[in-house]
Amino acid sequence: MVRAVVFDVGNVLVDWNVRAFYAPQIPDPARLDWFLGHVVTPAWHFQHDAGRPFAETSAELIARFPAEADLIRQFGPRFNETITGPIAGMPELVARLAAADVPIYGITNFSHEFWPPFRAQWPLFHHFRDIIVSGEERLTKPDPAIYQLALSRFGLAPGEGFFIDDRADNVEAAAANGFVAHQFRDAPTLVAELHRLGLLG
Repeated sequence: MVRAVVFDVGNVLVDWNVRAFYAPQIPDPARLDWFLGHVVTPAWHFQHDAGRPFAETSAELIARFPAEADLIRQFGPRFNETITGPIAGMPELVARLAAADVPIYGITNFSHEFWPPFRAQWPLFHHFRDIIVSGEERLTKPDPAIYQLALSRFGLAPGEGFFIDDRADNVEAAAANGFVAHQFRDAPTLVAELHRLGLLG
């Protein structure tokens, strides 16, 4: 029954690593830990995924941490530098699926501002028929509504989409909202599952 593959992006297709971006600028490991634990945190960045503009979130953060203003300001315009490269084997796998004429889609928690310059750097997205970007929709995984939107927009009946994400909460929500779901670990494990589902010959 599964006939389409739906990918998450960060830490499935590409390696997203904020620590790697800031480490050269904050060489003291203890200070880097503090900065990522208290200033540029996942919770702060999640606001971008939910649709808030960087100008607003950065101004608020700088007001709280004025001594860190220069480092905070870099996050938005240099966001592409937080992507350290592809996840091993994944661009090749996307190409294999496309060559097999398997419909490929995406659901990603991503800023509407950061997404266009990021996508432009990655030719693998030419294989995707559609990608739902949380910041554009103001819906984020694991909200059930984003999965229902995906089924509708991609033209998939429940059980026809195979969803892949690195986060267990996103996978569980997808499985509860019409998708066959897989928690990503590495490309070989995923390839084996795609073979089992008959999506790769």
